[in-house]
Amino acid sequence: MVFRNFTLACLAIGMMLSCESSGKRDTSFLQDSVGNINSLQVVMTDALWNGEVGEEVRNYLAAPTDGLPQEEPLYAMNQMAPEIFTDFARINRTFLRVDLGDTDTVMIKKSVYAKPQTGVFITGTSEQKLIELIRENQERIIAAFYITEIKEKQKRIRISKLDIDSLQQRFGLSLDVSSAYRIAQSNEDFYWIRKDLKSSGSTNILVYEVPLDYIGQDSTLITDIIRMRDSIGGSYLPVEDDGRFITEAAYAPLLFSTTLDGRFAYQTKGTWEVKDQYMAGPFVNYAVRDEAKNRYLIIEGFTYAPSMRKRNLQFELEAIIQSAKIE
Repeated sequence: MVFRNFTLACLAIGMMLSCESSGKRDTSFLQDSVGNINSLQVVMTDALWNGEVGEEVRNYLAAPTDGLPQEEPLYAMNQMAPEIFTDFARINRTFLRVDLGDTDTVMIKKSVYAKPQTGVFITGTSEQKLIELIRENQERIIAAFYITEIKEKQKRIRISKLDIDSLQQRFGLSLDVSSAYRIAQSNEDFYWIRKDLKSSGSTNILVYEVPLDYIGQDSTLITDIIRMRDSIGGSYLPVEDDGRFITEAAYAPLLFSTTLDGRFAYQTKGTWEVKDQYMAGPFVNYAVRDEAKNRYLIIEGFTYAPSMRKRNLQFELEAIIQSAKIE
C-alpha cells in the first residue's frame, strides 16, 4: 500500500484562496495566452539547461505522472534561451524562467505577459543555489501550474456542456462535462458517462455512493477502496465473455488524502484491467466523505485508449471531477 498526504492539492487550494482574496490588477490590455494543456515553456540558457540545473528541473517537472500504466512526464517542456523569450514567445500559458543573478528568489506571478498565465521566476546567485531553490519550491511550483491547467481545461469544457440534471436530482451532484460525452447508463444507484475517442477506446466517468462504514481506516483503507470499486464497477460495467472490470492486482494503487468541493476525500490512482482480455488503463477515484448523508460519494474517471498516450485524457477527467458541486 502506498499512502501519503496529497500535498499538491492542499497547496493548490491554499493558493486559489489567496489569489481570490487578493486585489486584482488590470489585465484587460494583455493578449490571450496560448499553449496545449500541460505544455510548459522553460526559459534558461543552454548551459544551465544542459547541466545540473536543467537536470533538477527535469527531475520534478518531467517526473512520471502518477497513476499511468506507461511513463509520461508531468509536462511537455520546451526550452528556449532568455534572449529569444520576447513578443509572441512570452504568451504561453505557463512558463518557468531560471537565471543566475544577484539574489536568491522564487516568485510565482500571474498574467505577466498574457492572460491567463502563470509564470515562475527563479533567480540564484550560483548554480548550486538554483538547484536548492528548485528542490525547496518544486511542490508549490507544480501546484501553481496544475491550478492553471485545470482551470484552462474546465474553461474549454464549459464552452459546450452536457445536460445531466438527473445527476443532481439523484446524487445531489453537479459536474461540468463536455457535450462530447453521453450518458451510457443511469439508474438510481449508478451513473456512467462516456466519451468515445476518435481512434479507439473511451474516457469515462462513474458516479455512485456507498455507506460511510463501507470504507474503513488505516490498515484496511486501500483494501476497502479496491473492494468497493471492484464490486461496483465489476457489477455494472458490461464486459464480454464473463470478464470483470477490476483493479489491477499487480500494482498497488496510489492513495492520497485531499478535498473536493471543500469536503474531505480519498483520491486513489491506479490501473484497472479486464483479466484474460488484454484490456487495461488508468483510473482516478475520489471517495468524498459526506457525513450529512451517511455516505461516501464516489466519482471515478477511467480511460481505455490502447493506442494513445493517456496523461491528458486522465487530466480531462480530473478537471471534470474537480468541477464537482455537492449539495
